[in-house]
Amino acid sequence: MRLRSLRRAAVVVSPATLALGACALVAAGAVAPLHAATPAPGDVLALTAIAMVLLAAIVRRLHYQAPSARHQRVSFWLAVAPALVDVELALAVTAGTYAVLAVTGGVLSPVHPLVYGIAAFGLTLLSSPGAAVTLVAPFAIEAVWVARSDDPRALAVPVALHAVFLVAAAAAHALFLRGLVASHRRRRAVRLEREVRSMTEAARDYRLISAALGPASRAPRSREDEERLLAAGGVSLVGDACAWVLATVKRSLGARTVALAWLDDDGERLKLKDIVSDRDRLVPSRMPAAGVLGAVVRDRTPVVLAAAKSGQLPYYEDAGAGAGAAVVAVPVLEGPHLRGVLCADRSTPFGDDAKEILVEAAAQIVRAVQAEQVFRAVERAKYEHERFFQATALLGRALTPEQVMETAFDAAAAIVECDAAAITLYDRERSRHRVAAVRMRPGIAPLFDAAALAGLEFKDNAGLAAMVVKNRHYLPAGGEPREVTAPIYTKRIKLDEARSLLVLPLVAADEAIGTLMLAARAEKRFGADVREMMGVIATQVAVSLQNGLLYKRMETMATTDGLTGLTNHRTFQDLFGQLLERAERHGHHAALLLCDVDFFKKVNDNYGHPVGDEVLRRVARVLEQVARKIDITARYGGEEFVVVLESSTAEQARQVGERLRQEVGKLVVETEKGPLRVTMSVGVASFPEDAKDRATLIERADHALYHAKHSGRNQVVTYAQFTAARSKKAS
Repeated sequence: MRLRSLRRAAVVVSPATLALGACALVAAGAVAPLHAATPAPGDVLALTAIAMVLLAAIVRRLHYQAPSARHQRVSFWLAVAPALVDVELALAVTAGTYAVLAVTGGVLSPVHPLVYGIAAFGLTLLSSPGAAVTLVAPFAIEAVWVARSDDPRALAVPVALHAVFLVAAAAAHALFLRGLVASHRRRRAVRLEREVRSMTEAARDYRLISAALGPASRAPRSREDEERLLAAGGVSLVGDACAWVLATVKRSLGARTVALAWLDDDGERLKLKDIVSDRDRLVPSRMPAAGVLGAVVRDRTPVVLAAAKSGQLPYYEDAGAGAGAAVVAVPVLEGPHLRGVLCADRSTPFGDDAKEILVEAAAQIVRAVQAEQVFRAVERAKYEHERFFQATALLGRALTPEQVMETAFDAAAAIVECDAAAITLYDRERSRHRVAAVRMRPGIAPLFDAAALAGLEFKDNAGLAAMVVKNRHYLPAGGEPREVTAPIYTKRIKLDEARSLLVLPLVAADEAIGTLMLAARAEKRFGADVREMMGVIATQVAVSLQNGLLYKRMETMATTDGLTGLTNHRTFQDLFGQLLERAERHGHHAALLLCDVDFFKKVNDNYGHPVGDEVLRRVARVLEQVARKIDITARYGGEEFVVVLESSTAEQARQVGERLRQEVGKLVVETEKGPLRVTMSVGVASFPEDAKDRATLIERADHALYHAKHSGRNQVVTYAQFTAARSKKAS
């Protein structure tokens, strides 16, 4: 052990010794002035050695790391190492500076003011031992130079002036620079204290007010602001409770110091949470779990000492401050868990009741912390339930399936923050799943290609969505994708960046109709509470979707023809009127095609009404395929159909009518009596050339259709052609 201590001493002290040797070389005149005829090898060697020592000292200071408190307790030499590193740098810089002075004229060198800069450097950047060396070493070197000179009296006055200037420069630097820094620190501390006090008061007020008011009555704040204020208020209240307990214990026991130290995460250090003491020199915050406090941490039992040894009370900055003091220390336990240590000391021995008083005080501190934890848990649950009810209210207002799905995403976002969400619907008859809606969180890079996912269809497979529908239970069980290896939908859709994942079944009437998927880049986003609430939301989404599909079915029944699936007559009239208003407002053209299946009565008479119904359905499909999405296709009545073309002239409408006529002519309906073919006649009227109101346009298209049917059928006739033919006949 002694050999190891000597080795540590050599490692720590030898660099400083080399720097001291460099100063001694300069003082002894090992470096000659530049005006020497030829530099002696000794001068070159001395300058090289001094430069190497200076470089080594600078590198060591830049890369030095102080030993931990645990190592400092092992060896005295490691404890003094930080100071010796600064001393080494101060000696090396001083040696280098005076080597420059030696080669440029010695005491009377014109660059002598460099010494004052070195003093300023030491006072600014180095610790007290290093700063002292930058003041003392120049005196020592110049005193040796004066003593070794041929005429000491001639150099005595310059050296004395140098000493005065050096002290004056150091004093001025310390006075102005350090004073300015101290002033800024004081002002910053006052401002910080004022802001903390203001925030603490706001947090306390907020806690008292928000507990009494509903969410609609509170001032508008983000959740981050609420969390910050609640945390500040909680810390303040717990701190006030601890301070009151410590002050009460100090008065009750007549103690010199009562300290509360909280155990750090690593279990080897303690954080001084609060302290009430008659002493001034106390450890600022963290301290090793050593001495009396370390024994309590190790054994988790109270410790009572009649007279503590030096260093056994680590909350004193001076290790000897606690020597001879009576000490009582108890563990602060929360159930089986050790949270910290409560310790008291005084100059006279404690009575038998001191330990019981500290144990009860420690329990009171734990109760204060637990009360705050309960308050935070209740407040968080209240906040989450508020958002939950908001989400359910949103779902209650949605009618159509599209509205339900968009509202489902809003409801999910109100409960938990996620980066992507998608809803799939399951067609049980076809055994296929379809991605019906996708939403990405705005403002961030998407987790996957939303365009590739939207509308994706896939069959029953081993993916999470299919498994969730089959089992009617959410996956993954813990809300993390690493728990499963299967894809969510198909192997093409990858969510490699997702760290949290939840796929919920949409169950209505004990039947899974689809899934709701949530994904996030953050970890552990979908905890048990979130999964439980989202399960309820998913059930309500499923019911709302069922209602929405029913609503859409009823709406479809009210607006479409039951046989052909085209728009019915009443809805056509409304849509046609709106289209004409839009065309008139914007100055656009429009055209109306009135279509009639030729000899349809014969079809019903010869082949039966079921075949006639199939003919009408097939003709309706042709109309839907030829017309554009912006056009209106409707069943006008019986075997008559109507097509309204937006932004189309009479000639364009005639061409569309020809395509319709040709495509209908290609239809072949297989019947028991053989294949059946039909033809179609079309009448065309255009807006605004033929008429400007709805009724007149329909009437004139009907005139054109009448002319087509009485002129051979299976043709397209415009109203202009009809009027021309009538004029010709009249003439």
